[in-house]
Amino acid sequence: MKLKSLIPHWTMIMPAAAWLLYLLKSSETSQLYAFLLAFGLIGVVMSAVHHAEVVAHKVGEPFGTLVLAVAITIIEVSLIVSLMLAGGPETSTLARDTVFAAIMIILTGIIGVCLLVGGYKYKEQAFGEFGVNAALVTLTAISILTLVLPNFTTSIAGPVYSLSQLIFIAAVSLIIYGAFVFIQTGRHRDYFLPEGDNGSAESHAEPPTLFATLLSLALLLVCLVAVVLIAKTLAPTIEKGVVEFGAPKSIVGIIVAFVILLPEGIAAYKAARKNRLQTSLNLALGSALASIGLTIPAVAIVSATTDLGVTLGIDMKSIVLLMLSLLTIIISFGSGKTNVLQGIVLLVIFAVYLFTSIVP
Repeated sequence: MKLKSLIPHWTMIMPAAAWLLYLLKSSETSQLYAFLLAFGLIGVVMSAVHHAEVVAHKVGEPFGTLVLAVAITIIEVSLIVSLMLAGGPETSTLARDTVFAAIMIILTGIIGVCLLVGGYKYKEQAFGEFGVNAALVTLTAISILTLVLPNFTTSIAGPVYSLSQLIFIAAVSLIIYGAFVFIQTGRHRDYFLPEGDNGSAESHAEPPTLFATLLSLALLLVCLVAVVLIAKTLAPTIEKGVVEFGAPKSIVGIIVAFVILLPEGIAAYKAARKNRLQTSLNLALGSALASIGLTIPAVAIVSATTDLGVTLGIDMKSIVLLMLSLLTIIISFGSGKTNVLQGIVLLVIFAVYLFTSIVP
């Protein structure tokens, strides 16, 4: 298999063009430059998806999906920490808003689209119940402990943890996420493997060479860093537009989270279209777990070493939406099969989340 068939030229040209556009930025962002950045962002996201698929095909499931989830989350954490250090006390809710937005986008948006598309094309899709249940148990525990419990502790007034509570919850989150990764990649790896090949041509395709895999891995990291940097550059322009529109500033966090999650979302969507729902769910749920399981410990370290306050508790409206999303997901995956109905319901919840964020 030729290298160029695995790594097309455009997947190397787009990251280079995106980096060039980023390096040409000035103190003021014009509308034309913002448009070009947005175009470059779309191109680099598509490149990231391609390189992630090459790596995933080489290492197999579930390691392939784990590579993309952890890589994006590490860069997301780096972005949050850098913004916290630069913004000071005004960024105390940044980690909470970003993590909550990521969870809602993944649970209701990305998974909803995957179930709708897969159900429409194949009527029903099957997946491994044990792997999905393990991910949902882990996600439920971490999300409630980090985003809901701070509202009800009494050492200090919520929605804030005291320093000792924050460090303890950060350690608990890291332990739970580490246990999930151990189960996913080691002790019960078979829980997360697709059942059969579902007729997928990729199951029979020749795996890429080691050189092609390493090259794609390097390009994937280059693409993901570009995604975050461009999203950060576009954030002021987006914030200005949001303010002019009269919407709450929290919408900016949702938009940035959506952009950062685009590579995972597109990869999950493409897997669902190929009747590989298990791979889609590995990507989506793994990304949600990595986002919260790695972000909270990193934020706790920053808070402990810099005396920056961190607000983690979400408001009552957000708690209701989070509980509804988790309940709907758990019920939807209870039978081991999905159809378009679950996808429609999840997308309606996602629409409600977006609407109530704009019109609280």
